[in-house]
Amino acid sequence: MMKVLSIGNSFSQDAHKWLHALAAREGVDIDTFNLFIGGCSLEMHRDNLQQEKESYSYEPNGGAPTRKISIPEALRSEEWDCITLQQASPYSGMPETYEPYLTELIDAIRATCPAAKLYFHKTWAYETGFPSPSFSAYGNDQAVMYARLTKAVDLAARQHGLTVIPVGTVIQTLRTEIPAFDYAKTGLSLCRDGYHLSLDYGRFAAAATWFSTLTGRPVSEEKFEDFDLSLLGKIVEVVNRVCGVK
Repeated sequence: MMKVLSIGNSFSQDAHKWLHALAAREGVDIDTFNLFIGGCSLEMHRDNLQQEKESYSYEPNGGAPTRKISIPEALRSEEWDCITLQQASPYSGMPETYEPYLTELIDAIRATCPAAKLYFHKTWAYETGFPSPSFSAYGNDQAVMYARLTKAVDLAARQHGLTVIPVGTVIQTLRTEIPAFDYAKTGLSLCRDGYHLSLDYGRFAAAATWFSTLTGRPVSEEKFEDFDLSLLGKIVEVVNRVCGVK
């Protein structure tokens, strides 16, 4: 069994929703636990870590929270195989907001869980037309936001030797390569509200990306929930290509 802990927010919540179920379909036992505070940034995580705040909702296997917990308690609670970090989406393309907080979080994780492999969750750019002040920092331009967050995540991963979970790359590739997901033309978005992933294909794409990155295995083109098989097949092809698995 693989045990995965995410020190995250609603974007890791999106990614966790289908991961346990998808892994089971693929014959792999993955238990996931998300530490949730909405909009939590690396700076906030660092502060919460230092103060040992029991402010996080502890969400197992994409489900409802079971209790409140602190980061130190969560790190000690299991023998974690994988631990993921991420930046809050408004700051994802601003490398100056990553440090020193990322370094301090990683130092604490490695001191407590030396056997765990660390990953950085590369999140996604907002949907075109999303009316948010956070988007204005990127000129309300999806391509600009994607390019900037890619640069920031790549820098952080290189500096700390982290493996990137490339959800943002998968989402942007689907938007640009698959006509059905071109929101401007079809009205079908991979986001449900301009920034969180859609409850169906967006969250499936994230789960598939996590699965392939964590296991090194491709996702199969099989029925999942009641999703359209042709769209699932397109998502699976992009995920497997971006993650470099066959």
